[in-house]
Amino acid sequence: MSAAAISSSAARKVIRGSKHWPRKSPELTKVIENNAPISVSSDHDLPMGSWSSDQIRDAVSTHVMLTWAPGKARHNTPMITHGEGVYLFDDKGKKFLDWTSQAVCSNLGYSLPDSIIDATMKQMKALPYVYGGLGIVEVRARLSQLIGEILPGDLQGMVFPSSGSEANEAAIMLARRYTGKYKVINWYRSYHGGTTNSQQATGDFRRWFGGDYVPGFVKASNPFPLFWDLAGDNEQERTEMALNMLEEQVLNEGPDTIALIQFESVVGGGGVLVPPEGYMQGVRAICDKYNILLHCDEVMVGFGRTGKLFGFQHYDGVLPDIVTAAKGLSSAALPISMMATREHIMKDFETKPLGWGSTYQAHPVAMACAYENVKYLLKNDIVGHVEGLFPTFVGEMKRLSESHPSIKQYRAIGMFGCFDVHDKEGSNPQLQHTAIDEAFVAYKKAYTENGLMGLLRPPHLHVAPPLVINEEELLDGFDKQDRALRALDEALGF
Repeated sequence: MSAAAISSSAARKVIRGSKHWPRKSPELTKVIENNAPISVSSDHDLPMGSWSSDQIRDAVSTHVMLTWAPGKARHNTPMITHGEGVYLFDDKGKKFLDWTSQAVCSNLGYSLPDSIIDATMKQMKALPYVYGGLGIVEVRARLSQLIGEILPGDLQGMVFPSSGSEANEAAIMLARRYTGKYKVINWYRSYHGGTTNSQQATGDFRRWFGGDYVPGFVKASNPFPLFWDLAGDNEQERTEMALNMLEEQVLNEGPDTIALIQFESVVGGGGVLVPPEGYMQGVRAICDKYNILLHCDEVMVGFGRTGKLFGFQHYDGVLPDIVTAAKGLSSAALPISMMATREHIMKDFETKPLGWGSTYQAHPVAMACAYENVKYLLKNDIVGHVEGLFPTFVGEMKRLSESHPSIKQYRAIGMFGCFDVHDKEGSNPQLQHTAIDEAFVAYKKAYTENGLMGLLRPPHLHVAPPLVINEEELLDGFDKQDRALRALDEALGF
């Protein structure tokens, strides 16, 4: 050290303390103009329906993002211009039979009854919006009462979010707030939504997109595992084994930590899985024994899809503590869902908030649409129509399964069916963590060319047309799928 430095150091006084270090905040260097004059294309002044296919494609390419599919898929997604009955039409005039009610939601097809359209427009003109925490509109009281009347038991406390994901979020929050516990048990073969908690509740691959980091969610195996069999010489013994596994999991997790067992009444995207006889009764008994709430997620199957108004009604004696539904509530005409809970749980929230909410919860226009939709389902006995067509539906499922070696097995309930695909070795040809197999690309191409439109979730092939489909249309749809399956047989080497 130099003499000058030593002299300077000796003269410096140092305080005793915990003062901050001076630091200059980063300066904005990537300056982007955000107040430039707005320039809006004159194309927006053209009437709806007048844009050319090229104009639409250009806008889609530049501005539209997809959600569950890679973005590049938007370039080959059909441009739909209108619908009629159970059919959709693209910009080239091609006619498609909607073979899965899109996302298993367009239950009344595309020629909506005038009563639904008129009621929706009347509400929009009279009062388009009221925030649910500031005012009550008549349609909210009517819809709440109507749903309470058609649900069994004392399921009477109603909340009306905008989507199935939100309804399941509300259910999870309600269960945690009511019980004071936090864990939720779900199946691996399940889907409950795309928001934070509902996505973590999900068992399939879509849970991975969020990083699988949200605590408090426990996964259980379905009573129908993919790659192994439950012990037992008959279905009753295997069902007992599945229930023993679930109860042991409850005990290992700690009953005093588990707020909710949340199962789809009938697993939808995971393959139309109907629990075996006695299973849901056993789940209800486990919940009762350990003071756990039971939630039946009816987002996909509620309002008639299974041949009953609600899927859990197939399980004699089972009354869930919470029911959620969405798609069939408005037949997808407007975004709305519901969460219903039992009287004693509803009363517990008289002196405390639910702890969940959203701007569009109990939206008057959406509720008006749902109210008339549910009345239409009841007055026109849509559930009875589904029951009446079921023998034809299941007969065709059987016929196609027996006609195509690529089909391992099938399941059907109401107007909801699924084929399981296998390869020549009898193995599963499409695991959910792998890219889509070329065989299913060939199948999808043939499916579309034969005039069908629908979701593809290989190795499961779903069948879920609008509930208003008639027998002639149903048979035509199965004939179209029959032809598409020939391409799958060939692509898999049969």
